[in-house]
Amino acid sequence: MKTIAIDMDGVLADVYQQLIDMHYSESGITLKSSDMVGMTEAEAFPHLLKHVHTKGFFETVPLIPGGQEVVAELSKQYKIFIVSAATEFPLSLTEKHNWLNKHFPFISWQQMVFCGSKEIIKTDIMIDDHFKNLDVFDGKTFLFTQPHNEKSSPGKHERVNNWNEIKKILLG
Repeated sequence: MKTIAIDMDGVLADVYQQLIDMHYSESGITLKSSDMVGMTEAEAFPHLLKHVHTKGFFETVPLIPGGQEVVAELSKQYKIFIVSAATEFPLSLTEKHNWLNKHFPFISWQQMVFCGSKEIIKTDIMIDDHFKNLDVFDGKTFLFTQPHNEKSSPGKHERVNNWNEIKKILLG
C-alpha cells in the first residue's frame, strides 16, 4: 500500500481563516486572503507569533473544505500519515492532537507525526503548502495552493488548488 504524508496547517487546517478571524476580533479590520498573495504569513499577519502562541489557536482552526471527506476516501487506498512541524509551537502539540481526533477520528495516533523538520519523512507522496518541506522530500510532491505560495512556480512539485483536485489525481 502506498503512503501519503499530509501537512496540517494550510492543507487540512485553515490557518489563514483563523488568523483573519483573530485579526478582525482584535482590530475590527477584515483582511482578505486575496490581498495576501505572494506575502509570507509573517508579512500578511503582523501579530502572527502572538496568535500561534495563544492557547486554543490550533484546536479551534476551521477545516479546509473537502479535506475531511477526501482524506477519508484516500485512507481506503493509501496509508495516511498526518505530518506537522508542531514542535515549533509547543502549545500546538496537544491542540493538534485533539483537533485531529475531533475531525479525523479514522486517523490513529500511530498515523500522527509531530516533528521539527519534515526532511525525515519517507512516504511515497507528500502534500504540503511549503517549499521547504517539499524540496527535501524524495517522493511525489503536491504543492497545496495558499496565498504565500500562489505567485511561485511550483517547479518540480505538482500544484493542487483544493481537495477535489487531489481526489481526481490520486483516486481517479
